[in-house]
Amino acid sequence: MKKKLKVGFWEFIARIVLKNRVVILGIIVLITIFLALQWKNIQFSFTEANLLPDNHIVNKEYNAFLDKFGEEGNLIVVGVKNDAFFTPKAFAAWNKLMSEIKAQKEVDLIVSISDLKKLQKNDSLKTFELVPFVDQSKTVSKAYLDTIKKDLFLNMPFYEGLLFNKKNGTIRSAIYLDKEIVNTAQRKDYIVNDFIPKIEAFEKETGIDLRVSGMPYIRTLNAMSIMNEISLFIGVSLLLTSLIFFFFFRSFRATLIAILIVIIGVMWTFGLLGLFNYQITVLTAIVPTLVIVIGIPNCIFLTNKYQQEYIAHGNKARALQRVITKVGTATLMTNLTTAAGFATFIITNSELLKEFGIISSLSIVALFFLCLIIIPIYYSYQPVPQEKHLRHLSRNYTKVFMAWIEKMVKYNRRHVYLVAVFLFLISTIGALKIKTSGSLIEDMPQNTGFYQDILFFEKEFDGIMPLEITIDTKRKKGVMKLSTLRKMDELQKTIEEVPELSKPISILNLVKYSKQAYYNGNPEYYSLPTSQEQSFILGYAKNATKSTQNNIMKSYVDSTGQVARITTFMRDIGTGNMATIENTLWTKINKIFPSDRYKVVMTGKALVFEKGTKYLLDNLLMSLLFAVFLISLLMVFMFRSFKMVVVSLIPNLLPLMITAGLMGYFGIPLKPSTILVFSIAFGLSVDDTIHFLAQYRQELTRNNWKIKRSVFATIRESGLSMFYTSVVLFSGFSVFMLSEFGGTVALGGLIAITLAFGMLSNLMLLPCLVLTLNKSLANKQEFIEPKIDILNKPDKETENSDK
Repeated sequence: MKKKLKVGFWEFIARIVLKNRVVILGIIVLITIFLALQWKNIQFSFTEANLLPDNHIVNKEYNAFLDKFGEEGNLIVVGVKNDAFFTPKAFAAWNKLMSEIKAQKEVDLIVSISDLKKLQKNDSLKTFELVPFVDQSKTVSKAYLDTIKKDLFLNMPFYEGLLFNKKNGTIRSAIYLDKEIVNTAQRKDYIVNDFIPKIEAFEKETGIDLRVSGMPYIRTLNAMSIMNEISLFIGVSLLLTSLIFFFFFRSFRATLIAILIVIIGVMWTFGLLGLFNYQITVLTAIVPTLVIVIGIPNCIFLTNKYQQEYIAHGNKARALQRVITKVGTATLMTNLTTAAGFATFIITNSELLKEFGIISSLSIVALFFLCLIIIPIYYSYQPVPQEKHLRHLSRNYTKVFMAWIEKMVKYNRRHVYLVAVFLFLISTIGALKIKTSGSLIEDMPQNTGFYQDILFFEKEFDGIMPLEITIDTKRKKGVMKLSTLRKMDELQKTIEEVPELSKPISILNLVKYSKQAYYNGNPEYYSLPTSQEQSFILGYAKNATKSTQNNIMKSYVDSTGQVARITTFMRDIGTGNMATIENTLWTKINKIFPSDRYKVVMTGKALVFEKGTKYLLDNLLMSLLFAVFLISLLMVFMFRSFKMVVVSLIPNLLPLMITAGLMGYFGIPLKPSTILVFSIAFGLSVDDTIHFLAQYRQELTRNNWKIKRSVFATIRESGLSMFYTSVVLFSGFSVFMLSEFGGTVALGGLIAITLAFGMLSNLMLLPCLVLTLNKSLANKQEFIEPKIDILNKPDKETENSDK
């Protein structure tokens, strides 16, 4: 027992691993099988990313709206801009299409020109009747269809902005899905297997191009694009990183075990998603690729160390043991810092980011244990490395690169500092130019048909992103009071003046249409009733809304008549523009709706997403500072030196500032996707720092505290692995640039750039700082060496060989 206590921690771990190889591999296999069985619980998210905490006031208001009026994102629009539409053949095909869609159980209501109803006064019943706008028996006549077109554009202002654009002659249908299926897998099945084939059949029959959009449609195709990219990223990243690994080591055996380890890591990641019942979202979808990209560098460090040790003394058993004992602490710390970069998202209170942080950090820690255990066990069963497998340690191009690094650190330290300060100042100026973006569609794949259709509807109908306003009159049947309707009319006029918003829809439209119908359909009377007209016209309107089975207005007043709803649609706009629109609307709302008599709430998907983006931006600095703090604590634990913490942070904060500067200069905005860059890149970049300083600590002991000799020995010993891993990480994250999603492209590109600068910073700036502060740091190292010895104590054989 005493003997075991004297043995270093990692040496103890090494003995356990190498003496119980079969048992440990069996445990890994059982865990893999268990997590693979959890895959059945994996589901894909059927809603947009909600970046706000559940208890945020914006979320509470949105959920209250959904409870009262149901899902607001259940509208699909089908548009057409073609003169051939009002011809007998095309119109008949359109009627057939709408009839087939209407017959589906997933569809709640359709408002289309083919079965359009118009209000008609019935004096005997003192109500309005809904009568067909189109006489289907006459639609075989082109002249009749031309008359219908003229009548629609000139005499039906109620449907303007909803079914047609009078200026451009664009026609569309509004298809309201059953609200119960909007956020379920049934929505995807209907749209993919039923709805889209019917649209394609119409286009093939008529030669007319249809435009389709609306939140259910966009969500479905966007989700399918994400699912397709998961397999693309996993496949390409695995292929690319494996090829780079093989290029460096020229060993099929080494490459195969690295591939096997990351594949197991990916399996564990999907298993964790199923085990925790987390959905695959736009963020968790990239975690399997991250596991591959981060796992291969772990394999590089461990494989490289094994080969270096074998060259040093030619003893395979000792080399395998030292793979664990010499780099165990450093590898653990690098993985913990990487996991910490992801774990910072857990503190944001956003469920989406929490799940991403939990899954990614757990996957990275699990990957560390897989690498540390499997690689020594695997090589224990393999023959010793051949000469051709070890040539990479002395290749010309790596020698030249390392020699250049050493030269810069030894003779041009002042120039390194000047370049670092210059880059910092220039980057700071660029960082001040960064803008923010709260767009719902900006990160969607822009070369797809559904994205082009979004732009079409933005141009023709001023957008498809819903913005909702509810007005609580605080009394039953208060909505139909003429005073309330007049206030709503004043607000809707303000909405119509905002270029980014579409013509609003509310019960007010029906009341105006009722007056027009009362005066025999004369469009000049499409307006609010006067005080003298209100008693009989509003009476007619109330009677008309009693039968609401097929009434488009049924969702615009609650069952008590107390709360009214105004819906408008928004173009794709940024965070700053959204704030301007909000201020404009709230100024009018506060003026015309006194808070003691009315309660007005503004909500909707577009607003929730914009607020979520702002929330993330507000918390960006906090999460980044938390990452710095957490990683600093790990540094303190490892080195017991405050100066060493400062020295380790400077080379890693500089690349982050350079990235921020590039974002400002190239107009890349801060948004949910690019916000992730800083915490992730910082956690990864610090890995090189830890490897360097851990090796530096060992070199000080070997070189009798001769600082310069230790620094350059560290560059030669760890520099190659740092270079290899940085190349793998750079290439691995570059895979995300194959994405069709702008946010994913930006995420991959920015992290890759940050890591490239991080490698150069850690290979050049970090050694310069250590040399500049050499005496105080050496004293600190001398002070902490006995404490660290607990974690990394060399055996007697190691000490003798080092001597």
